[in-house]
Amino acid sequence: MFLQSLQESILPTLTSIEETLKINNSNPAEKLLLIETAMSLKESERCQIEQQTGLLLAETGTARNSRDFYDILQKQSLKLQKRAADIVRCLQVDEMQVQSDLFNALQHFQRRDGQIEKNAPQDFLSKQQKDFLNLGSDKFTVSLYKVLLFQQLSVGIKSGTVNFSDSHKYTFCNHLTKYRSLDDYLISREFWQKHRSELLGQADLQESDNFPAILTNLSDTLDRAFRETNQQLKSNLNPHLKFTADRDWVISTPKQDATLAAPLKNYFPSRQLVPLSEVLASVNQAVPFLDELQHWQMRRRQSKPVDQVFFAGIIGTGCELGIGKMAFISKHIGEIDLENTVNWYFSPENLQNANAKIVNFLNNLELPNLLRRSQDRLHTSSDGQKYAVSVPSLNANHSFKYFGHDKGVTVYSFIDERHLLFYSTVISAAEREAAYVIDGLLHNEVIKSDIHSTDSHGFTEIVFGVTHLLGFSFAPRLKQLSKHRLYSFEKRKIYEALGCRILPKLYIDTKLIEDNWDDILRFVATIKLKHTTASQLFKRLNSYSKQHPLYQALKEFGKIIKTLFILRYIDDVELRRAIEKQLNKIEHAHRFAKAVAFANNQEFSEGEKELQNVAADCRRLIENSIICWNYLYLTNKLTEMSDKHQRQSLLESIKDGSIITWKHINFHGEYDFSAEKMQDSVGLNLPKILAWKAE
Repeated sequence: MFLQSLQESILPTLTSIEETLKINNSNPAEKLLLIETAMSLKESERCQIEQQTGLLLAETGTARNSRDFYDILQKQSLKLQKRAADIVRCLQVDEMQVQSDLFNALQHFQRRDGQIEKNAPQDFLSKQQKDFLNLGSDKFTVSLYKVLLFQQLSVGIKSGTVNFSDSHKYTFCNHLTKYRSLDDYLISREFWQKHRSELLGQADLQESDNFPAILTNLSDTLDRAFRETNQQLKSNLNPHLKFTADRDWVISTPKQDATLAAPLKNYFPSRQLVPLSEVLASVNQAVPFLDELQHWQMRRRQSKPVDQVFFAGIIGTGCELGIGKMAFISKHIGEIDLENTVNWYFSPENLQNANAKIVNFLNNLELPNLLRRSQDRLHTSSDGQKYAVSVPSLNANHSFKYFGHDKGVTVYSFIDERHLLFYSTVISAAEREAAYVIDGLLHNEVIKSDIHSTDSHGFTEIVFGVTHLLGFSFAPRLKQLSKHRLYSFEKRKIYEALGCRILPKLYIDTKLIEDNWDDILRFVATIKLKHTTASQLFKRLNSYSKQHPLYQALKEFGKIIKTLFILRYIDDVELRRAIEKQLNKIEHAHRFAKAVAFANNQEFSEGEKELQNVAADCRRLIENSIICWNYLYLTNKLTEMSDKHQRQSLLESIKDGSIITWKHINFHGEYDFSAEKMQDSVGLNLPKILAWKAE
């Protein structure tokens, strides 16, 4: 009954979408509009579907307790055993991190090599499961027992109540990452309890230790935000917020007023192209970043290669030309010397240090700081860019949208409002970018972000909560903003009585947060003190199901911060503009990166994750060098201008334009059309070629 009713509600919408997709003479924008129209439901229809799905879930829950349900499990048991029994036999579970009844059952299964009899431990099962398992005094359903055991182990692994002591999995860079309890990744509980005050001080979390005060402050702040946002709406002070017929709302952001400043590209050389090698050499003269490229084996005191070999290695790797090809097309550079230099001096750490040296130099330069919206707050952003991988790679994954039938990776990059590229890392194309947001923010001591923006791929409610405790304002650009649920400490009826139209959907579970507050602080301190990276913790936490108490508590706390952000986003048009502007900068930087990686069809030619990071860091080193050269060039122009109005005009162009411009840079080298170089060098025999015929 419920399925039929639900089908009648949803099937017409799905049919309409399918017919829209089949239209050949319609552009993507028109198709998207038709799909959005088909998916738009009236409030009554939405409520009806929610009610039907709720009834369906209730009906399903009842079925799970029936005899038929256990009969189905028993019938599918053999198929499951073939896939899982050998794995269960080898599991080495941490006895301290698992319920004793389940551990005893697992141990019995392993000792008996899967040969289960009626005396197998059953204390881990519920009373109902035991009843279905033992239908008669002499009957014991072995196949059903195994299914239930495997099921309990699966639930335990997902929820974090079953962890492994010695199991491991090869990561993409061939290092061993142990899949143990989340506690093994955090500052140990014993050390935390013994040195709690000291660790909170080192992590600058002393004020967060007073949970009642934090809760009171957040409750008052959230209540005030709801009232102020709705008061703005009542007073017609927010003309960009509109309500639709079904009581939904949309917020628009007006564009910045156009300026009369001349395009910044007009100030760079137009008739003369600057070789990339010259850019690297000039920047290295201003800030000797090559000093950071040291031999892996420091005990070896051999002489360091000349600068030109390093520049060739950076270009060959960062532009994806390859070392062999770079040596072939370069004068005075030997392939063996170039290959040895790249192998022994180009480590991810060295290249990150070289990038940091340029970023630190620009951080202290006068001109870049004129681009800051506020001198006491720095706005940063991050985003991922997809690249195909042309060789077999464990770090690459399928993504038909970006690579078709091939595989690829994501280069996740960070930029600040002065266009300084201060961090990047290569991750699998299948990974969620949100896990790496905090890594970039805490990576270096140079760029201290105050407010950070991402698109929806970098957002989770947990990131909202953790960034708040770390002292960052997280300001993502969220898709379908009105669809995000708002939360409050007060009852919805209180705001409805005040005539509010922007209303909370659900309440905050303060007890859940309070019960896990000490673990939340330990989690954040672990990240802040760099005991473990945020991405490792997030990936381990996300590998559990949503039942994990720390996962639930962090998410619940993040709901408060997310709601505060959305209410502020609705009210503050300048914040919305700043987010859009900052995300435009990282998108522009992506185009810049593609221009730098012009060779090999703009694909990675490296398979290992570490080598991919080396290539990405070389690319970023080239980008930062060009950005640095551009700043040096424009600063030099400002020093040469005697006319005050000309200087002011150039400064306006710098503020309104993008320092990331590369039309004046020669990435491709020079062509030699001399008679000597025009001669055939491979020995083509044209008469024989023209006379050849297939047999």
